[in-house]
Amino acid sequence: MRIRIAFLSGAFFLLAGTASAGDGRYMWSGDWYLKVGATGFIGPKYEGASDRMFQAAPLVSLGKAGSSVRFSSRNDNMSYGLLDQGGIRAGVVGKLIFERDEDRSSDLEGLDPVKFGGEIGGFAEVYPTDWMRLRAEVRQGIRSHHGVVADVAADAFVDVSSTVRVSGGPRLTAATSDYFDAYYGVNNKESAASGLSTYDPGGGIHSAGLGAAITWQATEKLETSAYAEYRRLMGPAADSSLVRERGSRNQLLVGLSATYRFDFTVP
Repeated sequence: MRIRIAFLSGAFFLLAGTASAGDGRYMWSGDWYLKVGATGFIGPKYEGASDRMFQAAPLVSLGKAGSSVRFSSRNDNMSYGLLDQGGIRAGVVGKLIFERDEDRSSDLEGLDPVKFGGEIGGFAEVYPTDWMRLRAEVRQGIRSHHGVVADVAADAFVDVSSTVRVSGGPRLTAATSDYFDAYYGVNNKESAASGLSTYDPGGGIHSAGLGAAITWQATEKLETSAYAEYRRLMGPAADSSLVRERGSRNQLLVGLSATYRFDFTVP
């Protein structure tokens, strides 16, 4: 059984060194938290795969204490809120992307690898009620692909006790043609090498699905979670010869995670 190690939570951001008005403090000054942990899950070997494998990944989350964050999801990428006012947050977001090649699966033999890189962009989230969060991310690919990816999610959450929270809701992903070309396109050369039919995708809806989680606050700083995610590939992803001839439109992932929070102050 192969274990793939990848950062799911995205990249850290280097913040500008300008002082904030009035108090001479810097943007990074104040109380912060750092959450570190790990997750183990069973999911598709690659986007669109029919075969699944056990995978493990470290989890890293960084944020400022006192933020108005009321809910977070494992799908949230690393973000920093530039606007943080009550029920509305917005700011910058980033994600690391690790290489995808034929070592991941024999299905990918003959296809150009997806290079190591990332995505960077912005996010916004609102709380229309005390028990629901809406979040959207729009990210531009860097090196791995040159497309734009947009994720939209709605999560309802309820605390069934002082330490246990249940949450879940729908997810939707869309992307431009450059993204689909990197992950799902098959040119003439790749077709001859892989045996897959040629495919030149456009942009559109990538997938729609549902996610759910049960989170247990074991101690003040230790948090554990059990989660499941289902996505149905659509549009350019579903029409790809990689998915039609070797993969599956149905993508299911289930797993467990645990994180520990460290609190610190930056002058």
